[in-house]
Parts: sequence; structure tokens; C-alpha cells
Amino acid sequence: MTGELANDSDGAIENHDPDALLSESARARLARALPPNTKRAYERQGRAFTEWCAQNGRTALPATQQTLADYVSHLADLDKSPATIEQAISAIRMAHRVAGHKGLPHTDAALFILRVHRRDRAASGRRPRKAPPITLGPLRAMVEATDPSTPRGLRDRLILVLGFAIMARRSELSALHTDDISFTEDGLVIRIRMSKADQDATGAEVHVPPGVHPDTDPVRLTRAWLDLLDDQGIPAGPLLRRIDRQGRIGDGLKAASINDIVRALAVKAGLPNAENYTAHGLRAGGPTEAAKAGQPVAFIAEHGRWSKTSPQIMEYIRPVDKWQDNPMRGIGL
Repeated sequence: MTGELANDSDGAIENHDPDALLSESARARLARALPPNTKRAYERQGRAFTEWCAQNGRTALPATQQTLADYVSHLADLDKSPATIEQAISAIRMAHRVAGHKGLPHTDAALFILRVHRRDRAASGRRPRKAPPITLGPLRAMVEATDPSTPRGLRDRLILVLGFAIMARRSELSALHTDDISFTEDGLVIRIRMSKADQDATGAEVHVPPGVHPDTDPVRLTRAWLDLLDDQGIPAGPLLRRIDRQGRIGDGLKAASINDIVRALAVKAGLPNAENYTAHGLRAGGPTEAAKAGQPVAFIAEHGRWSKTSPQIMEYIRPVDKWQDNPMRGIGL
């Protein structure tokens, strides 16, 4: 499941005990257990760990807690971000679980080293880099940078507005199909088949009311895009699609492509630090603006498919609260 480590785990499964064997279909489903993006990241981390172990005379699987701690220190020496190091630890632990080495390697020493690395980065003035939330101001600037008279411009405008309106992950946007969209008297109903936080694929429905401004009305833009697809003889399939330089509409957009489109539009709109914008900013901007409008956290969480106690949603809302509920407000300074 994590590069070379996955090969070792397969080896642990393939032995002469019939009760330890897995059918091909079971193995195939296990291989799909992780979301594709997570799986790719874990495979990349697994390969890096295996290569480091080989270069340093260490055993990758099962690894000792000292090997894991030394590897984490190596990543800290390379000034990898704490988030990247956390992912590496998770990938290595996952490979051990798959291989039957439950609870190994112990992580206490590795996590202490990671904590020191965080302190060192903070002391040097380094901050975790975060994609800016795409709130209404940046959103409108990016929308204005599109040309809705062209297929590409209309699609890009829809990506921005729909991503903001449903607080979407880029993977959720790329997974949308035309039959996931329905119109009612009150607006749009969008079916999210599955998402990062819904690994059992129970699905969710997101209700989207019409917008106030025609250029950012998700209902109007969705209808216009579906009409264009229908005119092009594309009545079904992926909602958001590739478009070539001649304006020809192709197959579905990948999540990474949506990220590239959002960043390119931020650059085109001339936003400050435009290169830092990602599609995640759409997911962050929606709850930020909803909190400004006074919407309850529980409503925002349900709309964006977060747990009501998710620390992530509070990260988007706290900056709003710090201004609206500021203890220095109104004291007469």
C-alpha cells in the first residue's frame, strides 16, 4: 500500500497457510480502500522511507522505533513541513498494519522529534503555509477574469461558484456527474456521492439557493453549462470537463486540474500572492462568509459535510469570531 513497503506486506499475505490467503477480488478491494490521493501520497512516502532504510542499513519492515525516529529527524534536517512528516509517519504505520505488525513501530520518540521540529520552525518565524480562503471579494475578481461567452470561461466560472456554494473539496467537484444535479423551485440539489469524510459512501445532498448576482448565481450558471453540454451532444457523464484550445469539450476533469484552474484564475485576476491560491480556498471561503452572515456553525457544518465538532470548520470560522466578538470592540479607545 506504500510503495516498496506494500510489496513486503503482500509477501506477508502470500504464505502456505490457506487461512492466511486472500482472493484476487479481496486484494483488489483492499488496494482501493484508501482514497486515490491518499494512496498515491502513501506510496510516495513509502518509497522514500524504503530507499532511506536501504541507504542507511536499516530494516524498513518491521521498523524499530529508533529507525522511525531517525527517519523523522532526517526529514526535519531536510526542513520538510510538519504536515509532510506526519503523513510519512502515518504511511509507515499503515504499511506495518497491512503487513500484520500491529502497533509497530512505536511513535513516541518520532513524535517528540516532530514537536521539536515544530518549535524550531516557529522560533525561526516559519508559519504553516495555508491556501488563502476564497471569500466573496477574491471570488468576484476571479469570476470577472473569465469569459462566460466561451465554453472554457463558462466552465471556469461554474467551478468557482459551485465550489464556493457547496463548500466543495476538489475531489467532490471532479466526481460530479450531470445526473447528480437536479433543479427545484427553490434552487439546486446536488448529490455528493462520496467524499473524504464519507468513506462508506453513504452520500449527501447539498441544497443551493439562487444567487443575488447573475454572474455568481450557481443555479443560473449550472443550467447554462448543462444546456451547453446538451447542445454539444453530451447529455450525461462528468459535469466538469476538459476543454482544448479549440474549445472542444472532452472527458472529465481530474481533481489536480481543478486546482490548476483555480490558481490560474487567481493569477489572471491579479490577486495578491496569487500563486498560493488552490481549490481548497473555495471550501474555506464558503464557511467564512456564512459565519460573517451569522449562520449557525451546525448549519455550516452540515452544508459542508463536516462533523459538527470538526476542528477544521472552526479554523475557518474563528477569524470571523475574532472580529465580531472582539473584547476590545466598543470600549472607547
